Amino acid sequence: MVASGHPHPTPKGRTLDVRALIARGEEPFPKVMALVQSTPPGQEFILVTPFIPAPLIEKLQGEGYRIRPEYRTDGSWQTHFVKPTG
Repeated sequence: MVASGHPHPTPKGRTLDVRALIARGEEPFPKVMALVQSTPPGQEFILVTPFIPAPLIEKLQGEGYRIRPEYRTDGSWQTHFVKPTG
């Protein structure tokens, strides 16, 4: 099992599961933004959250990201973000 709150590689990119951070009352925003900034253009990262991350989706859509949220059977959200190349 991978420690929550730290990105880990996936075949397409990296995944950050912030559910444990949020459950502990910690602010996940700095870790999320570090992942956003460190993702190379054209690459994907996945964010796992207990709710749909609407403010982040809105912000990154405005910056040209391709975004695909998926509701998971455990009640959480897995949102795929692809960083624009240009």
